[in-house]
Amino acid sequence: MCEANAYIKQEDKEELFLEMVDRVVPHEDGLMLEDIFGRRKIINAKIAELALVDHKIVLEKQ
Repeated sequence: MCEANAYIKQEDKEELFLEMVDRVVPHEDGLMLEDIFGRRKIINAKIAELALVDHKIVLEKQ
């Protein structure tokens, strides 16, 4: 599978935001993330890092 877990970077820690993310789409309120089950979350954040080999998306709130 090619999905990744999305984390929110806060200071020196990363907090899990959404597991098994399949899609990341720009949205008027920031980013829309969708998991493999079709569940969607919208967050006012930007992508800080994509670590594809590690299946990891790191976000920073705006």
